[in-house]
Amino acid sequence: MRSQKEQIRNELLVLRCQEGDAAAFESLVGAWQERLWRHARRLTGEEDAAYDVLQETWIAIGRGIGRLQDPAAFAAWAYCIVRNKCNDWIRRKKRHSKGFDSYVSARTLAKNESPYHEDTRVENLSHALAHLSGGDLALLALKYEEGFDTSQIAEAFGIPEGTVRSRLYTLRNRIRNMMKGTKP
Repeated sequence: MRSQKEQIRNELLVLRCQEGDAAAFESLVGAWQERLWRHARRLTGEEDAAYDVLQETWIAIGRGIGRLQDPAAFAAWAYCIVRNKCNDWIRRKKRHSKGFDSYVSARTLAKNESPYHEDTRVENLSHALAHLSGGDLALLALKYEEGFDTSQIAEAFGIPEGTVRSRLYTLRNRIRNMMKGTKP
């Protein structure tokens, strides 16, 4: 999470949403829309699909927020819903598209997200990120862009916390080795 103040604000918004406050829900959408969309885009690899997934996500959040027992868990819960909706989208796309090999073009994503082509180090990082799967990119984004701790990431991905730590360690080493020019 970004800051203690933001965490408290989000918890209050969740509590107000649970009481049926529509304005609080709109504020929650405003606060989380872009972050959840970026996560969906990483997982689907497509902007339009990310918008579709996000719409389904907000419907699910609206329907289920009253059952969320811990308002502090909203972020991980919301990211988990995005992940599940992305998985649904991927399954639908695979059914309707023959020869669908991969749901993310990490190479394209890395090129689109890195405008610093003159900086060799950034180019090397972009190249390394291009060789990661969408799930790996999403894991790194939650850790380093969203500031989630390993327990929050574990909850969002539905995996044990030890697995998150192990994956992060492995990913950092893979990226480091790729940036040095050694094989991943």
